[in-house]
Amino acid sequence: MSITANRLYRDSFNFLRNELFTIVLLTLFAALTTVMINHLFLPTQEQLNILETTKNQIDAQNIGIKQMISQMSPEQQMAILKISACATFSMLLGHVLLIGGMLSIMIEISNNRPVRFLKTLSTFLPVLPKLFLLVFICTLLIQLGLTAFIIPGIIIALSVSFSPIIFINEKVGIFSAISRSSKMAFTHARLIIPAMLLWWSAKLLLLLLLSINHLNISSHNMMILIFNALNYFLLAFLLVYLFRLYMLLRA
Repeated sequence: MSITANRLYRDSFNFLRNELFTIVLLTLFAALTTVMINHLFLPTQEQLNILETTKNQIDAQNIGIKQMISQMSPEQQMAILKISACATFSMLLGHVLLIGGMLSIMIEISNNRPVRFLKTLSTFLPVLPKLFLLVFICTLLIQLGLTAFIIPGIIIALSVSFSPIIFINEKVGIFSAISRSSKMAFTHARLIIPAMLLWWSAKLLLLLLLSINHLNISSHNMMILIFNALNYFLLAFLLVYLFRLYMLLRA
């Protein structure tokens, strides 16, 4: 039987429906971790005021971010750097927790073993540092590609799409996982690119909906929690899709 996108979407939806409770717990756990890290390293009110003032100046003067930063004092630049580093680290850790948890769930089910939330978390903790490094490298390459031009970013995202799955399932090195992922992904790009573009579109739509003022979400942390939870749930669906394709190709 040939592998089709419709078959992969149907299998992915069935998996999400059957394991919905565990996946929701995992997405909430990853989202709460992201929010807690942001809160733990929350900048001072003065630093937040600097960020807000900088944003207003950029909007008012219509100048680039690089030019704006060059005009700041060292204290202002350090505040911006601290806020950016905290947001980046919390985002990466949330993604790593979700990816590791989802892959552990899918591997357990593939081996006909029962899934337990706490056991799932404990199974991928030993590989968490290396998985974090892998996700960091992949994210950095994708961001560099998107900054240079959109198409290189999409190509890089395609090439590394299977790397976390190969890294955990086959227990290979980071760069070996990326290399194997590239060969497998480019061969079956027609099945991966539409799913990735659909995922990106859903993320943009989600960001647009949550940015509407009349949603009346009073707490900033609550808004971030809702956005991250929904964002991670979308990522979970993409991971299920890619893992199902990976298993079919291996078979």
